[in-house]
Amino acid sequence: MSEVFGTLSDGTPVHRWTLERAGVRVRVLSYGGIVQSVRIPDRGGQPAEVVLGFQELDGYLRHPEPFLGALIGRYANRIAGARFPLDGRTYALEPNDGPNSLHGGALGFDKRMWDLEPVEHGVRLSRVSPHGEEGFPGRLEVSATYTLDADGALRIVYEAVTDTPTLVNLTNHSYWNLAGSGQAEGHELRIAASRFTPVDLDLIPAGEPEDVEGTRFDFRTARKTGSGYDHNFVLDKGVTAAPVEIAELHDPASGRVLTVATTEPGLQLYTADHIGEPFTPGAGIALETQHFPDSPHRPEFPSTELRPGEVYRSETVYGFGVRG
Repeated sequence: MSEVFGTLSDGTPVHRWTLERAGVRVRVLSYGGIVQSVRIPDRGGQPAEVVLGFQELDGYLRHPEPFLGALIGRYANRIAGARFPLDGRTYALEPNDGPNSLHGGALGFDKRMWDLEPVEHGVRLSRVSPHGEEGFPGRLEVSATYTLDADGALRIVYEAVTDTPTLVNLTNHSYWNLAGSGQAEGHELRIAASRFTPVDLDLIPAGEPEDVEGTRFDFRTARKTGSGYDHNFVLDKGVTAAPVEIAELHDPASGRVLTVATTEPGLQLYTADHIGEPFTPGAGIALETQHFPDSPHRPEFPSTELRPGEVYRSETVYGFGVRG
């Protein structure tokens, strides 16, 4: 079901698509590919909103920087120095995070209009990112298909093709709060990752991945998240052809459980310590499935290069449940 959610300053209407199945309701916007709403029940059957979002389009336009629920591209996370080498050439990007490029630039995929078309139990978003958009080479035909499985799980499949060698690293930037309100710091988190990437003051990977053993980054056994995280976890499974479960988030008070399965090799944990008004720090937890930050400068990391004739494909599944 589609409806007009608002209108951009140039008169372009923004549509909202509602998906409902197995007691789960998800709403997606044509602006930014934003997951605007996810409602799921608690252990008593009471539904609540479990992602941070705005009830009106103006909220997203006035507060773009948290990237609430957005489809992130062309490159999720950071590229150091807002430039990268590819096939003997250096491409310059517009810095939008100090000296670095963050989430595809100032006008990344999160601030673009997407075409919507219905698919079975879902909606497909697509657009063409022209050669040179935000400095990235290649005409990129890209899509993200949002569907609800029979059990209500939200499945996002990203696909892209290019006519010129380029970089692609897509993700969803939803902030989860399974309590439905208040803070998310009391949530318990498990991540199947034995290593993480340490970062410098600009949140660029510094040195080699380190073991989580004996550190605050060890979430191999579920524990409360706390605060102070904006780090990439090196998933033990690596890149896989099909989604593998790699994380679980649990709110003991409501009983709600979120599981994350993905084909991606990394998971960025961000505890929203710097989120601004109208939200408060710690109001949600972002679990961004992705390739690693600054991969173009780190050939030992899984590659984010896409070449003509290849198909970029990434899949992440958010499962919902309850625990007594």
